[in-house]
Amino acid sequence: MPADLRLDRDGAVSLDRSDPLGPYRERFVIPDPGLVYLDGNSLGRLPRVSLERLQGVIAEQWGERLIRGWYEEWLELPVRIGDLIGSLVGAAPGQTIVADSTTVCLYKLAFAALDLDPSRTEIVVQHDEFPTDRYILESLAASRGLELRWLEGDPVDGASADDVAALLGTRTALAVLSHVNYRSAAVMPLEEVTALVHDAGALVLWDLCHSAGLLPAGLDVADADLAVGCTYKYLNGGPGAPAFLYVAERLQSELRHPIWGWFGRRDQFLMEQDYVPAPGISAWLSGTPGVLGLAAVEEGARLTGEAGIPAIRQKAREITEYAIALHDERLGPLGFTLGSPRGWQHRGSHVSIRRADASELCRKLAAAGVITDFRTPDTIRLGCSPLTTSYVELWDGVDRLCGLASP
Repeated sequence: MPADLRLDRDGAVSLDRSDPLGPYRERFVIPDPGLVYLDGNSLGRLPRVSLERLQGVIAEQWGERLIRGWYEEWLELPVRIGDLIGSLVGAAPGQTIVADSTTVCLYKLAFAALDLDPSRTEIVVQHDEFPTDRYILESLAASRGLELRWLEGDPVDGASADDVAALLGTRTALAVLSHVNYRSAAVMPLEEVTALVHDAGALVLWDLCHSAGLLPAGLDVADADLAVGCTYKYLNGGPGAPAFLYVAERLQSELRHPIWGWFGRRDQFLMEQDYVPAPGISAWLSGTPGVLGLAAVEEGARLTGEAGIPAIRQKAREITEYAIALHDERLGPLGFTLGSPRGWQHRGSHVSIRRADASELCRKLAAAGVITDFRTPDTIRLGCSPLTTSYVELWDGVDRLCGLASP
């Protein structure tokens, strides 16, 4: 941001005019320009091209081609789109596939990882991890008689590499960690932590839900083992869109997931007896994929790839810095405290602000045309989606919040 920028609406207008990604906002469906949408970190906006793609899939492929659509295109979608997403998270082709929900994908990966060395009996997971991750691991630990080692991190800055290292040992089987914390947006050093887990002889499963399409995860460079992520946040794949999973090529012949379905079998249409996994990453499919969801994910991921992760990351840095500046000047005096890291290298693309009455304020904001979300016990998340959130939109949201929060 310019050092002399005024934190008024005219200043926000100026930032929008100079924003290299500003034109991308016009490529999304925004029916109500008066609505302030600061929740793209939970559900991204609808790309216009996705409307066209879905209409084509429904009317032409499903409507006209019927079941022939499977052989003509649909069968290749999970791997094709997986490779596209892989390019956004730093994975070479053949290691990423779109399959199932985030919860099911995480279960598959964790189950397979724990089978690799049954003599290791501990799982490392952050105490403030997203609920579905914790619940899946609690279930696996209970069914296998394993111990969960709970990682405690700073509520704002998150857990450090040293915090992780303190829990690792010869009994560690798996660490499941988020690249970006869903509550505070704190970024965990993926490459450094991966090396620490490997030094302990364990595997690490990265949750990329709040970083896919936003940060350069660099999975291959980091020698990552496993990863999972959703597609409906920064990839704008739509509500309930299918998730993706990553299995490093070096592990694909060693690991086998627990949900054997016909789409993960070799030569599936021969309908043969007994299960033989398909070669490569396709073995991680289970049931029949949802074609409409896949089509929407592909268009959202293509749009992200066109904009480019470096440019998206730069916009995330600048707009969250702007949000923090607004907090310091306008919200801090009203009793708010910052719930996200100040250093941009350690922050994703939402800014959390905290006050005891955050839940009530979120309801009032929604009634005033500002969509944010609340995280217990006292946090409002201001989602700054780089392709769709404008500086004026953010300024308007903070301005309305100031009016509601003032004495």
